[in-house]
Amino acid sequence: MDYENITFEKDEHIGILTINRPDVRNALSPQTFMEIRDAIRICRFDKDIRVVVITGAGGKAFASGADIRSLKERETLEVLKSEAQDALNAIENLDKPVIAAIDGYALGGGCELAMACDIRIATRRSKLGQPEVNLGIIPGLGGTQRLQRLVGLGKAKELIFTGEIISAEQAESIGLINRVVSEPQDLMPAVKEMAQKIISKAPVAVSLAKAALNVGANVDIHSGLVFERHAQAIAFSTDDRIEGTSAFLEKRKPNFKGK
Repeated sequence: MDYENITFEKDEHIGILTINRPDVRNALSPQTFMEIRDAIRICRFDKDIRVVVITGAGGKAFASGADIRSLKERETLEVLKSEAQDALNAIENLDKPVIAAIDGYALGGGCELAMACDIRIATRRSKLGQPEVNLGIIPGLGGTQRLQRLVGLGKAKELIFTGEIISAEQAESIGLINRVVSEPQDLMPAVKEMAQKIISKAPVAVSLAKAALNVGANVDIHSGLVFERHAQAIAFSTDDRIEGTSAFLEKRKPNFKGK
């Protein structure tokens, strides 16, 4: 499918979604969010894709935030529709792991986009933050909810109240970033290395683990444990479980089929 603001390609079992608006530092317009959501839907139904990578073109920004011009013109009822939030929810709820490959600025909606992903890897020159209060608004794409779950309530309040923009190293130290690489050319190799590690594992088990982790982050521990128990029962019913345990006992590499 042809897109205006993103590109989408497959690299073996990896789906790579690139925000392609480098002239505006990959600002996130309503059209961009619609295209992201469509690409995620493709990833959902493509059985050959095991891991999705989201990144930004141009080297200056992963995504610099919402398109300010569109924010100024947006009406209250349009905000309530929250198509952008729906796109990020689709990323978070995708039954496959999603890795954010961050090079440059990830601010506002860009930071929220990164937080909707499961894993975040950034270059040392990257900057992250939720500066919405400078515009008289608040993070509205899940930032008030996901940030506190990643870094804790107190730190999330500090970052959102002050609108402070932090370095990749600071983001890693508080748990917002999983890993920092030194140079831009190191980013995609590091991302693909992690993606390949995930791809080598049992696909159904990875999907069930993601679902259990996401549920557990939003319910009490007893409810989370109930979900985990049922997810484990499903995992035990798969051919991959037989293959994984057999391969371990036979001291060979497993050949998972995702069944």
